[in-house]
Amino acid sequence: MSDLRELPQAQSADPSLVRWAHVIYGLHAIAVIVGVASAAATVAGGFVFGLPSLAAVVLNYIKRGEVAGSWLESHFRWQIRTFWFTLLWLVLSFLVMLTIIGIPIAAWVMIPLLGLWVGYRVLRGWLALSGGRPVGV
Repeated sequence: MSDLRELPQAQSADPSLVRWAHVIYGLHAIAVIVGVASAAATVAGGFVFGLPSLAAVVLNYIKRGEVAGSWLESHFRWQIRTFWFTLLWLVLSFLVMLTIIGIPIAAWVMIPLLGLWVGYRVLRGWLALSGGRPVGV
């Protein structure tokens, strides 16, 4: 006998809401690309202060009530948390930069690592969405 249990089927989600989630991940990805391509911005800065990402987080808040109780809820929560945690860590990085000792740490270590983390979160979430799976589980 097998001890494997069947995984519960994810509740079906409205296909239009799945498309919205793809659009939102796309906007976040555009913000990451702008941060990578821009000489004046960092990935984290482009993500938090770029118009595509700001539009994405507004859409997250507008649409999250419609996805409540579905597997898409995890994606909207993932996207919102990515935005706010990026802002938090960016602010902390700048506070560290205010100290003389912290300037090299924040500028050369913390902010680039934050950019990698943002890119990872967008990619991981979008891949899970493309596979029809919740994220962060």
